[in-house]
Amino acid sequence: MTKDFHVYGIGNALVDLDFEVSEATIRRLKIDKGLMTLIDDEKHHYLLEELDGVKHLKACGGSAANTLFTLQQMGAKTFYSCKIGNDEAGDFFYSDLISQGIQTNLHECEREGITGKCIVLVTPDADRTMNTFLGATHKFSKNQLSEAALKNSEFLYIEGYLVAAPLGCEAAITARKMANRHNIKTALSLSDPNMVTYFREGLCTIIGDKVDVLFCNEQEAKLFTHTDDLNLAKERLMDYANTFVITLGSHGSIVYNGNEFSHVLSYKAKVVDTVGAGDVFAGVFLYGITHGYSYFDSADLANFAASKVVQKFGPRLIQEEINQVHEKNN
Repeated sequence: MTKDFHVYGIGNALVDLDFEVSEATIRRLKIDKGLMTLIDDEKHHYLLEELDGVKHLKACGGSAANTLFTLQQMGAKTFYSCKIGNDEAGDFFYSDLISQGIQTNLHECEREGITGKCIVLVTPDADRTMNTFLGATHKFSKNQLSEAALKNSEFLYIEGYLVAAPLGCEAAITARKMANRHNIKTALSLSDPNMVTYFREGLCTIIGDKVDVLFCNEQEAKLFTHTDDLNLAKERLMDYANTFVITLGSHGSIVYNGNEFSHVLSYKAKVVDTVGAGDVFAGVFLYGITHGYSYFDSADLANFAASKVVQKFGPRLIQEEINQVHEKNN
């Protein structure tokens, strides 16, 4: 039976604000470089005031949203459940989703408070430091889920950042159980080393017995499996996922397709900004495995797409780059 959607995603609805800054600015603002840090309303306003006038990009974002945007750009059909505030930023987020063709149940859900924002600071070494104000998405809960859309999807995609909020973690667990009930495949991204360090138990609860696909980078894989040995991490991840991908930055990715491992090489790139690289990778990979490509070919395609997005400022591919990804298959 043909499904209405290739991927149903859930995650934190955030308006991404990407700023180009110096390392001196990071130190002056007393921020932990290279990590994702949750911030409160006061810090959110403080940072925006301090960065006023600095060149930046604004986009509808959050990790899962970036992945779904990539899927939609590639030609997949997607649905996104999230929570936004009753404000201008919320209007921007909703209109950006709709303009891209991503379906959502936001119009059926109550809007309240301030829409979440991710203040991304990109330094000249291409590292990204994220300061996330959850705002309204802190109250994303199982009430925002659409079982009707989920059961008409091939995959459920869960953003690991949801584990940081009790209601979001509960929603992720509920969605995974719904997917299992309807025989829908499940995919989870570990999202960030901090999520693994501080919320590993919650991530394990979201995973349950196993997920079908797990996405993580090398640092997250090692932290999650309590080892500094990548080979041992690979073996231990098999207890949590039927298949998985470990991204290795400029060294490509390690893919386990359920039967065997493959080290899929990367593509040369002059790195400018790593924001969104993992999200784009996940989007193109999910596109591949839902459109007849093998796991290894999907990873190769995803590596190619990620090499494109890191060469510029911002977390999205443009249409010309999407065309190049498609042309690589021909």
